[in-house]
Amino acid sequence: MTGRTMRAILIWLLLLPLFSHAALAQSLGGRASYLGGGVVDARRGAALTLDLSQGVPWRAFTLVDPPRLVLDFREVDWAGADAAQMNRSQDVAELRMGPFSAGWSRLVAVLTRPALIREAGMTIDEGSGQATLSILLNDASAAEMEAGSGAPRDPRWDRPQALLTAPPRFEGAPLRIVLDPGHGGIDPGAERGGVREAALMLTFARQLRDVLRRAGYEVLLTRDEDVFVSLEGRVAVAHEARADLFISLHADAIEEGIAHGASVYMLDELASDAASEALAERHDRDDILAGLDLSGADDRIADVLLDIARLDNGPRSLSLAQHLLGGIENAVGEVHKRPLRRAGFSVLKAADIPSVLIELGFLSTERDRANLLDPDWRNGMAAGIRDGIAAWSLEDAALSRLRRQ
Repeated sequence: MTGRTMRAILIWLLLLPLFSHAALAQSLGGRASYLGGGVVDARRGAALTLDLSQGVPWRAFTLVDPPRLVLDFREVDWAGADAAQMNRSQDVAELRMGPFSAGWSRLVAVLTRPALIREAGMTIDEGSGQATLSILLNDASAAEMEAGSGAPRDPRWDRPQALLTAPPRFEGAPLRIVLDPGHGGIDPGAERGGVREAALMLTFARQLRDVLRRAGYEVLLTRDEDVFVSLEGRVAVAHEARADLFISLHADAIEEGIAHGASVYMLDELASDAASEALAERHDRDDILAGLDLSGADDRIADVLLDIARLDNGPRSLSLAQHLLGGIENAVGEVHKRPLRRAGFSVLKAADIPSVLIELGFLSTERDRANLLDPDWRNGMAAGIRDGIAAWSLEDAALSRLRRQ
């Protein structure tokens, strides 16, 4: 029996409403495996073809700055997919694929020039159940792409579900801390010597969570598996949890030179130096390349209110950073030669929650990488962070009455 073809131009909508045939709907459940395919040059742009073990719900759309095609699936196992080998088109600068959020996968094609989706469709073979997804991109002007692009504004995609329905805090309650393991899913972060920052930070975050919980703190993670969480979504977790502290965890890598030791960053829209500015751009660019479109800006009144809140919160974040550095240095014996730094990290922009970003070390430095892979060293680092939080909380409580006045 010949295969049945289902085609639909899909720019901003999931195909779920189109699955009216009962047998077809059943064939689109579960998890698909990547079987082959890639992107090649076409007559007026590029053509992307993906062979999957079965049909799955999917959506496709384009975004600008930089121009890119985004494909979301529920859900695809990318084992065996080699992004470099899959990309055979001059119109595509980079392919990324991987988990996006729980139950969802994503592929992003960063384009070398503006383009729009001309055709999009999925062919499903009734006999084998295998599916082929085909996307045809046509070259477009920058203005045309901007007018025809945009991401669906659906909070299920842009923000993770709240980890809890947090009741109002009461005086004397234990500190509620949100730990943010950097990167994840489609964004592996820095990679050196076979070590991925995303996986290592998740391992450390779980270790730190246990240390902090034994000390009596409430602790939540922005992610507890290898999934992508947007920068906006990470901050949303802290707000929804009514967190007292937000700590983002990273391990950087530099292309040239040698650097080692931990450093702590606090928010400053104007980075303290070129290295800090470059680091902030690298972290935030991963969010852009993952396909999000978070260009909406607060209105002027909201901006003023946020600035007022940050006037109170800024000194608290600075004090937290200083105490953390003291605790880390006491625990592991050293920190970076310039340990207190400032940068415009998006994850530090919660106006009402003291927030810091800890760079635990450098994957590009052999000594730091060995430390980060050592469970005993990580336990020492976790103890140092715990001690820093304890010292900060005592000082912050003493100053709270004056701050409220």
